[in-house]
Amino acid sequence: MPTKDADGQLAIDVPAQPKKQTRAQLQSAIKSARDIMRKDAGLNGDLDRLPQLSWILFLRAFDVCVERERAAENLEYEPAIAAPYDWASWGAREEFTGNEFLQFVNTELLPYLRGLNSDAEGDPRNVISTIFQEIHNRMLSGVLLRDLVNVVNDISFESADDIHTMAFVYESILKEMRDAAGDSGEFYTPRPVIRFMVEQSFLKLGMSILDPACGTGGFLVEAYDELRELPTSQAEVNQLHHNIRGYEKKPLPYLLVMMNLLLHGIDVPNVVRTNALVKMREESSPRHRVDVVLTNPPFGGEEEKSVAARFEKAGVSTQETAWLFLFSVIERLKPGGRCAIVLPNGSLFGGGVGAKVKEKLMRECNLHTVVRLPQGVFAPYTQIPANLLFFEKTGPTKETWFYEIPLPEGRRGYSKTKPMRYEEFADCAQWWGGEGREGREQNERAWKVAAEDIKASGYNLDLANPHIGDDLAHRSPEELVNELIKTEQEILGLLGELKAQLGGEN
Repeated sequence: MPTKDADGQLAIDVPAQPKKQTRAQLQSAIKSARDIMRKDAGLNGDLDRLPQLSWILFLRAFDVCVERERAAENLEYEPAIAAPYDWASWGAREEFTGNEFLQFVNTELLPYLRGLNSDAEGDPRNVISTIFQEIHNRMLSGVLLRDLVNVVNDISFESADDIHTMAFVYESILKEMRDAAGDSGEFYTPRPVIRFMVEQSFLKLGMSILDPACGTGGFLVEAYDELRELPTSQAEVNQLHHNIRGYEKKPLPYLLVMMNLLLHGIDVPNVVRTNALVKMREESSPRHRVDVVLTNPPFGGEEEKSVAARFEKAGVSTQETAWLFLFSVIERLKPGGRCAIVLPNGSLFGGGVGAKVKEKLMRECNLHTVVRLPQGVFAPYTQIPANLLFFEKTGPTKETWFYEIPLPEGRRGYSKTKPMRYEEFADCAQWWGGEGREGREQNERAWKVAAEDIKASGYNLDLANPHIGDDLAHRSPEELVNELIKTEQEILGLLGELKAQLGGEN
């Protein structure tokens, strides 16, 4: 009921606005969650703890950001997750704990989520079902699981600011996850590299953007952040959400990318759990093509024979993932489409099938720029040098520009504690010449090569900077020996893996 203030004026009660959570508060909540998980005997290390936290966090965020928002907009909205499996029925009930709670999660909740389905395109039930197909509760204590859920339940998603702050915190957790994953042979693209690739792709609203090897979603998130302020209507917002597309084969990265995109504001991410190479061969019609591909495909590995066999009719007889992905990306682009892709040095100078794929690349596309990254950008996981290839499907290449990013002055390499910084791309970005690449000039870091010369070399793109002499003469014997030891250790490691695989086949 309205009341009067001390001056006799009518006072209207205004509901208190939810207090915005600070980054420090969210980081503290995540620390509490991790401390709880460390006590449980079923979890070993961050490779167990992050998935456990992520699927609980996903359900909490989905309840607030999707279910409640849609219910507020549409009185006839039918929740995707029905009671007693909705968050209010189990996640928000602090008294529901112990063995009874543990049994409910293991034998009722997770099987229910796996069984969700709908014939309607874009229905979140299908997304949830796909996410939870290989998700399991690894915690053994129902009490600790309840404590963990309580921490997540106290995290607010009531405002866009809360969601953006939580997204930042989650990104920091993913970075730690990537560090842990690198130790087991998976490498993730450093954020400065992603940001540079996205910015030099000059994205526009309405473009369809695909990462066929999206991992935890670094490229997709960066592309979305680049465009998210541009829509002027809900229809354009919906189109942007649909145009941010990804494929991911493995269950854990798939869960993480879905969580990552949800926190960044895409309530039904357009990411498919699939083998991208199979998917792209099956969907070869023009309507499946996209405007932009941004990706760092797996390299150094081999695909299954059944997957590689799908490419033989196209004249690509190989199991090497890098070549299969590059070939597939060229096919996936619309006429006029553009791509930024990470490839290792081996792909640049490789012959045989590799030369065929590069010949196709330069015949059908304008390979306008190759950015040569400093050695060790992916350190400490690998010292294999990497390159960024930028091309457009606008007809044959006439000339290709190369730009060499140097190591910072006084540095011998990168590490976990001293990774590559975005500022190291500043000179290259200034030299780039905007979307039209106008006014480029050769300098001590940049040079161009005619397409005919590249063709004459057997499509070798591993070209040294002609403006700098052999830098081996300027390096200390100790540095050269250390680099040789690292290289030998990598080779021995790969040989060990090969031996183990051969032993497993016998």
